[in-house]
Parts: sequence; structure tokens; C-alpha cells
Amino acid sequence: MKNLNLLIVEGNLQKENENFKKSGIETHTESLKDSLAYYRKDLNIDVFNPCSEESFNKVISKIKKYDGLIWGGSSLNIYNDCIEIRRQIAFMKECFKNIKKILGICWGMQVAVTAAGGQVKKSSNGAHIGIANDIEINEKGLKHPLYLLKNKKFNSPAFNFDEVIKLPNDSIHLASNKVNKIQSIQFKSGNSDIWGLQYHPEISYDKMISLIKFRKERLINVRKCFENEEEVKNHIDIIQKENEISNRESRMLEIKNWLGSLN
Repeated sequence: MKNLNLLIVEGNLQKENENFKKSGIETHTESLKDSLAYYRKDLNIDVFNPCSEESFNKVISKIKKYDGLIWGGSSLNIYNDCIEIRRQIAFMKECFKNIKKILGICWGMQVAVTAAGGQVKKSSNGAHIGIANDIEINEKGLKHPLYLLKNKKFNSPAFNFDEVIKLPNDSIHLASNKVNKIQSIQFKSGNSDIWGLQYHPEISYDKMISLIKFRKERLINVRKCFENEEEVKNHIDIIQKENEISNRESRMLEIKNWLGSLN
């Protein structure tokens, strides 16, 4: 088995990652590295953040060496037009030309969908705050290698306020739940085969709880997801109960299966 060359794209602004670190929380890239290392120690990983780079030339010059790309989560919203989001969409289009296998996780899926002509809007059925319940794999999903050995219905770490409402042409819809009809997809664009997840198999429930505490004021006063701190505490208790019965191996099967598709 050869060593794999992977590119991880960091979706968050540098300021957000600095805030994470000040609060003792792993960045999403660090979480991804930890999850990948659970399955393979022989990965050659580079990290690129399109938000903080004025030019893509450095990575584009060697982009064809990568066996795959994983594009992780972010606190950004794709419909809020700004230079950092435009850079991410532009870089995703470059990746479509050059990288055969792409895994888009949450924000990463939303960037990929947008770059390929789909559409993302604020979710009409609420948000996932730390957990997505009762994700159900459909008939096409049950036959897809993304879900090899996965239970047909499952819970997963998740944190999102937005949803895909228009898929790129010829997409295959794989799973849903009551909050997001589009929980996972596959589609092709340019030279890329993209697998997309709206949830976060690579992030632990412990980190999700830390993120909720970190974002508590925003969740109450800006996002209006909770009335008060007591509601936040009760929600954290629900996630903690799920954490106690969750199995890491089954939670991260999508990561394992995507890695398996690269060989």
C-alpha cells in the first residue's frame, strides 16, 4: 500500500482558528488530522487556507501530486459574499480541474456544491447544534461505498445553520434527516469525483460540546437557537448522553471508506 498524498483545505478564517486555540479547542484541520491518523499513519498531508493566501500558485504548481483532497468545516455562510468566500469558491474550481477525489465536509460540501452550480441557503428547518439525529441512508446511499458497513439510520456530530437546496447536475442524493434533506451526496465536476457530507464524522462530541460553550453567547443572542443558558446546558446534556454510547469506529466510517476509495 503506497503512501497517500492528501491536501486538507482549511475553511475557517485565521482569526477564528486563533480564537479556537485561545479557548483550547482544536482547529478543524487538527481534528481532521487526528481522525485520519486513526486509520493510517502513512499519509503525507499538506494544508492550504485559501482565505489567507493572495495567490494559489504555490499549491497549484504541485496540485496534481495529491491522491485526494478533504475540505473541512467553517463558521462562514456561503451566501455572505466576501473576498474570503470568493477565494474559496475559486480555489475549489481549480481543484475540480486537477484532483480526482474530493471529500467535502459540511462547509466543504457547500463550497463544492456552489462551485459546481448548485445553491445553498439558510436552513428552513432549523439548525444542527453539535449533533444531527436520525440521519437515514436512502436506497442509493445503501449501495454507495461511502456507507459501507454503516447503519441505515444513525446520529452524528454536526454543526450547521445552512442547507443545500439545489444540487449540481447529475448529483446522487445519499442520505437525509428532518433538518436537512441533503445530508450527503456524490457528484462529478471537471476531473473530480466529489463525496459530500453535511455532518462531521471527523469531529468528536467532546469537541462539539466545547464549540457550543465557545459560541454560547452567539447561539443565544445572535443565532437565537436557545432562549437562555439553561437551554444550552440541557442541550449539552443530550449530546453528552449520545457521546457515552457513541462508537468512534462506526462514527467515522465515512472517513475510512473515503480513504479506501483512494487506493
